[in-house]
Amino acid sequence: QMQLVESGGGLVQSGGSLRLSCSASGLTASTYHMSWYRQAPGKERELVARISSAEGGGSTNYADSVKGRFTISRDNAKNEVYLQMNSLKPEDTAVYYCNALKAVFRYWGQGTQVTVSS
Repeated sequence: QMQLVESGGGLVQSGGSLRLSCSASGLTASTYHMSWYRQAPGKERELVARISSAEGGGSTNYADSVKGRFTISRDNAKNEVYLQMNSLKPEDTAVYYCNALKAVFRYWGQGTQVTVSS
């Protein structure tokens, strides 16, 4: 059974840092394009960061709103993907979701709440 489990969310003050983790089971994360999305209350889910599969070269891209502050990475040995979030702002408050994509197959985690206080 394919499963993505996020962890690492929480409450942090503006300017602080958090590191989100996404642990994959039932799939080999390195063969998937892995992404972090977020959804704030009343807003649509948006792409935050993506890292391509190993076959795709492991390239990364980011939403303009997080460039220079967030870093996506992966540990293939642990089958995990991370999102290091620095210089957090109140507008980063959202539920953050891990996503795995390969061809027509897409999987989502259950999400982890990130709240940034001003």
